[in-house]
Amino acid sequence: MVQSIIGVDFSEYAKFYPTTFVAASGTIPTNPSESDIIVGARVSSPRLNGTVFTQANDIVNVSWTNNTVLPFVNKTYTANVSAVLGVIGGFGIGGPSDTGVYLPLSQAEQFFATDQADMIIVKLDTSEPGIVNETSTLITSKFNNEVSVISSNAVQSLLTTIFSTIQLFLGGIAAISLLVAGIGIMNIMIVSLIERTREIGILKALGMKSRTVLYIFLTESIIIGLVGAIIGIISGWILANGVSLFLGRGGIFGGALDITPILTPEVLLGALAFGVGISVIFALYPAWRASRLKPVDALRYE
Repeated sequence: MVQSIIGVDFSEYAKFYPTTFVAASGTIPTNPSESDIIVGARVSSPRLNGTVFTQANDIVNVSWTNNTVLPFVNKTYTANVSAVLGVIGGFGIGGPSDTGVYLPLSQAEQFFATDQADMIIVKLDTSEPGIVNETSTLITSKFNNEVSVISSNAVQSLLTTIFSTIQLFLGGIAAISLLVAGIGIMNIMIVSLIERTREIGILKALGMKSRTVLYIFLTESIIIGLVGAIIGIISGWILANGVSLFLGRGGIFGGALDITPILTPEVLLGALAFGVGISVIFALYPAWRASRLKPVDALRYE
C-alpha cells in the first residue's frame, strides 16, 4: 500500500489544521514517543466501506524504500497507531490527507536519515493579497530563489479559473440543449395548430376571443415545459447518482473520489423555471398564429 509518510510536530501541526488534523478514534499525543504514528482515514479503511486495514492502538510496520541510492534500500520499523484521522476528502497543500501517515519529527529524521525539510508551511494572520505576495517574495529571496512558493491565493485563483472554464463549457452545452428543446416545442405546437385549425375556426365562429385562443396554446406550452422539466430533473438526479457510484467509492477509481450529488431548492426551482420559460418563449409564435386565424379561413382549411 503506497501512502505518504510525513514527519511533523503533532502539536504545531494541529494548530495549523485544527479542523482536519483531528482524531476520529484514538488520541493525538502532545508529547509522542518515537513509535507513535497517526494515520489518515483511507490508511485505516482504504475504501471507507467498513473494511478496516488498521485502527487505533494497533501495532504496524512502517516501510519505506530509499530509491535515491543503488541498490535500493528498504527500511522498516514497528510503530503504534495512536490515532486515526477523520475523513478529510479533497486535497490541500501540505495539509492532512486521508492517505497520510504522520511520524514525530525526531523519528522521521532517523527513519529518512536526514534533517532537511521537504516542505515548510507558513501561516499568516491575514489573507490580504498584497501581504501574501510580499511574504512569498521574501521567502523566495531568503532561500536565494532555490525554493518554490505556492500561496493559497494562487491556488484559489487557479481553481477559480478552472471552474469558471468548466462552467462556461457546461453553460454552452446547456444553451444548445435548450435551443434544440425550444425548437422541438415550437414544431410540436405548430403541428398542433395545423391539426386543430378547423376546431379553432369553429370556436372563434362561436364567439371565442383571440386572446382566449392565445391563452389556450400558452397553457399547453406551460404544461409541456413543466412535465419536461420534472422528467429532466428526475433523470438528471438518477444519472448524477449513477455517475457518483461509478466514479466514487467502489467505482473505477477504487474509492479515490468521493462524489455526492446535491439538489438544492434553488437548483430545483431554477430548473423548473427554465423548463417552463423556454417552453413559453418558443410557443409564443405558434400561439400568436393560432390567435390570428380568421374563422372563415380556418373553417375552409382541410
